[in-house]
Amino acid sequence: MKPHPTNTRADRIEGLVLIVILLIVAGFAGAASFTHVKDWTLDNSPAGTGEWFGWANAVISELIPAAALLTIRRRRRTGGSIGYPMFLLVAAVALSLSAQLAVAKPGLSGWLLSAVPALAFIGLSKLVLSTAPTPTPAADAAPARPVEQPTATAPAPAVAEPVVLAPVEPAHPAPVAPAAFVRRNGVPLMGEVTR
Repeated sequence: MKPHPTNTRADRIEGLVLIVILLIVAGFAGAASFTHVKDWTLDNSPAGTGEWFGWANAVISELIPAAALLTIRRRRRTGGSIGYPMFLLVAAVALSLSAQLAVAKPGLSGWLLSAVPALAFIGLSKLVLSTAPTPTPAADAAPARPVEQPTATAPAPAVAEPVVLAPVEPAHPAPVAPAAFVRRNGVPLMGEVTR
């Protein structure tokens, strides 16, 4: 994607730094959240369930919010409905937070510390992905011309007299004989029927 021509170098650097921060937070939050979801899944699965199942649940529950955020951003740009992606986002975040809280040490501090990775990732994702682009002038718009200010010596423009138009009577179409109208099968609507 080509950067916007009015973006300064500082804007591009800030955007890049935000993306790098998001990726670092995502990496650490992903590691913590994936581990919590995997452990919660395996603790609540039947004996003998493979570890892959816990990792599969972790990947699914942690990547759905990122995909939902991207879809919401794209649909906002195109004017589409964001209802379903927003539902998926809320449901996935609720599942992830449930896993964080389920494996946490009981108590307020344990729950808060356990929920930090998921909340940080969601908060930063929303911050970075929902930044609105700056309004852009039309590329093919003609440059604005300065408006000439009237001087004190310039004569005032003449005001035109209003033009009054006489009403025009509508023209009446010529009458058409009913025999001119024919059904789709070729039979006239009125008049003699030929057999």
